[in-house]
Amino acid sequence: MELKLASLAYSSCVVNVQTCKILFSPSVAARGKNGRSRLIRNIASNNSTKPLQAKQRRSANYHPSIWNPELIESFTTDYTYELYAGRLEKLKQEAKELFASTKGSYDRLKLIDSLQRLGVAYHFEQEIEEAVNLLTKDDNTIKDLNETAFHFRILREHGHSISTEVFDKFKNVDGRFDESLEADITGLLSLFEASFLGSVEEEDVLEEAKSFSTKHLNDYLLGKLETNILTEKLQQSLHIPLYWRMQRNEAQNFINLYPTDVPKNLVVLLELAKLDYNLVQSIHQKELKELARWWRELGFHETLTFSRDRLMENYLWAMGIVFEPQFTKCRIELTKFVCILTAIDDMYDIYGSLEELELFTDAVKRWDTGAMEKLPYYMKICYLAMLNFGNDLAYDILKNHGLNFLSYIKNEWANLCGSYLVEARWFSRGHKPTLKEYLGNAWTSVGGPAAIVHAYLLQAEECNLTEHSLINCLKDGYEIIYWSSLIARLSNDLGTSMAEIKRGDVAKSVQCCMNEEGISAEEARERIQEFIM
Repeated sequence: MELKLASLAYSSCVVNVQTCKILFSPSVAARGKNGRSRLIRNIASNNSTKPLQAKQRRSANYHPSIWNPELIESFTTDYTYELYAGRLEKLKQEAKELFASTKGSYDRLKLIDSLQRLGVAYHFEQEIEEAVNLLTKDDNTIKDLNETAFHFRILREHGHSISTEVFDKFKNVDGRFDESLEADITGLLSLFEASFLGSVEEEDVLEEAKSFSTKHLNDYLLGKLETNILTEKLQQSLHIPLYWRMQRNEAQNFINLYPTDVPKNLVVLLELAKLDYNLVQSIHQKELKELARWWRELGFHETLTFSRDRLMENYLWAMGIVFEPQFTKCRIELTKFVCILTAIDDMYDIYGSLEELELFTDAVKRWDTGAMEKLPYYMKICYLAMLNFGNDLAYDILKNHGLNFLSYIKNEWANLCGSYLVEARWFSRGHKPTLKEYLGNAWTSVGGPAAIVHAYLLQAEECNLTEHSLINCLKDGYEIIYWSSLIARLSNDLGTSMAEIKRGDVAKSVQCCMNEEGISAEEARERIQEFIM
């Protein structure tokens, strides 16, 4: 059977792609929501409240979406689970047999790593857990740098405690990594990847490992005029380390880089990965078609022309969080959440007057259709879309799990809009926040906490959702939510702050650094990058 691997972004092809047809069967977004979407659009035509004159509004001049609905509707594939379920199960069974036949520690490491990077590890969670447990019992007789760093990374990725002392044998009498390692490029690459698995406490040895491996890998690349698989791997890792990569992108990438000289029994992994990739993508395509219809019915594109039209980008963001086929509802609803959030964010950032934004924030806290009477029509559209989305989610959880979580949903939207209002007030008053002041608000305004809570609620079936579990998520997981949101905010600032300042916006982290320390934009960006690290 000839396998065809389609591109994640659906806009380009990679390996043996052909255009085929796929039937679409609607799933999640039913229950009369189209009628409510039309009601949102009708508000604009029937409301007598007129917006401010265009000259009084700022504009970000966002480029139109390159993903029009017709393009999304044209996505096709001949891969369906109905047709390929038998072949998929046979390949999975053959792959499971590899766990029993793989005995050596290093071979186990390679098997686990290959399954993860090929994007099929979710089929073998129990087998991988058992294999990792076997690795924890190894007698530490590993000799070379590559296997030591490989072993360290895999164990830490799976939450096991392993000391950085395993790297002591590669140091000289001065306590630094021995320069003789510079010739071991494979080992240095493994050391580089392992260096990103630091714990919460400072681990200087991993920072040293990162600096040491980065220097020697870059030196090696400088001396190479031709590109091969090894140099390509090095360039990719130095650009984006393995631990930071989006899983679907890495699956496609690793399929292309998968060694052609692997033992015959491991060839099954590549065939499994190609088939699984195409089958999962067929699910993603169905979801996108459903979302394109929802987006068109919602009418934001026509009525909120100041806002970004970024359905596909928001879907890819949701898919980056959770790609597995069984999480369709989470991806679809999380995409809707981000689309609505984006419009409201643009409203606070560029379009709404401070007086209007104060009214909108108060209405969000009240969470009542009656609260939107004083809002201008464009805000009513945003407000009703947000209200419908939140109430629908709360209804689903109440109906399916007997839990009333509406107060948590309301609270996340209120916190988010409250943080947007803080920045709008800063801008209106010409206030230049300190970096500490800015980050104290910006980790919320980036949308991380609200997105994480919504993603958790949307996986109710899989996470055995209870009120106690949600409270624990918010309480015990606070630091995870905080630091991941802060990383998202700082990374976002590095990508967009210059354009935002040019159009007129509140100072972002880069400008806060420049103002406080009297340094250049380039130095400030380096400082923020260090902070992210």
